[in-house]
Amino acid sequence: MVSGEDDRWRTLLEALLEALPAGAAVQGPDDRVLAANRRFTRMSGAGIRAGEIPARHHVHRTAELPLPDGRTVRRVIEPLRHEGAYLGALWTYEDVTERKRRERDLERDNVALTELARQRNAFTAAASHELRTPLTSVISFCELLTDPSFGTLTDEQSSFLDAIRRNADRMQRVIADLLLTTRMRATSGLELEFGDVEVDRMLQDAVLDRMSTTQEAGLFTVLECAPGPLLRGDRHRLQNVLANLLENAAKYTPAGGRISVTAAPRGEFWEIEVADTGIGVPEEFRDEIFNGFVRAPNARTGEYPGTGLGLAISRTIVRLHDGTITVGEAPEGGAAFLIRLPVAGPGEHEEADA
Repeated sequence: MVSGEDDRWRTLLEALLEALPAGAAVQGPDDRVLAANRRFTRMSGAGIRAGEIPARHHVHRTAELPLPDGRTVRRVIEPLRHEGAYLGALWTYEDVTERKRRERDLERDNVALTELARQRNAFTAAASHELRTPLTSVISFCELLTDPSFGTLTDEQSSFLDAIRRNADRMQRVIADLLLTTRMRATSGLELEFGDVEVDRMLQDAVLDRMSTTQEAGLFTVLECAPGPLLRGDRHRLQNVLANLLENAAKYTPAGGRISVTAAPRGEFWEIEVADTGIGVPEEFRDEIFNGFVRAPNARTGEYPGTGLGLAISRTIVRLHDGTITVGEAPEGGAAFLIRLPVAGPGEHEEADA
């Protein structure tokens, strides 16, 4: 009777082992192998022997074992206990050869991609520096030619000189964006200098700095800023964001259009919006345009100059302030960029309910 009961439990044990997806064996408290499934038996032909299972391992253990045929198996030892008594251990063996191969391939790919990224950053930095020197000379000579002591220019000559200077300035901004992007990739971000920012003064300076650009484009700019608390932020970097948004608004808005800059405190945040009456941003591209070198189709096909870096840099700066920048449709059909910045600075606010 006792023997029959033992046979029934042994049959159940063997059935349980066969149901496992890995090779498995059960070791008794005296370190003898009580049972093993067929997966384990097949593996034994490659170097795993039931009689060679180590003894007296009463704790959980994991190891990866190389087999003579070149495969790798992962061995897991799981002690079996009941009410504090040690009953033996369950040993499982899983063939992880393919997974290890994929891991090695992935590691090699990562090394190769890291090297390619390093080479790209080095090339971008070197090319940008090489372009800066002749551009500086071009701008310097433009300034010299406008000096009356070198003679009076005709209206046509002045217009040519203005075009040279305007395009040289634009190239300098592109180079600055490339260098900043390279530095951000190399250092995993930007270092900001935080201080108290008067939002109204910051916006006024940003609009005035771009006034010549918007006037040349034949646009009307309106600034409205409600009174509010000082903002904890990096004024210089935030002005870079505003300059980029204002330049984009001027670039993509036809002559006779309007640019609106509005700002007001909302709870623990300052909200700043730059809206225009330009070509707008298609809805399906309103997230993508914040990625580097990405531009919406209507910007590319419209022959508008640009690299697609400005918005990526702007988003990085805003995120370093724990803020957000999004784009939607302006009331008159153009683009409306909304910046939300925590008044107290990064890490010092609680997100307000939407």
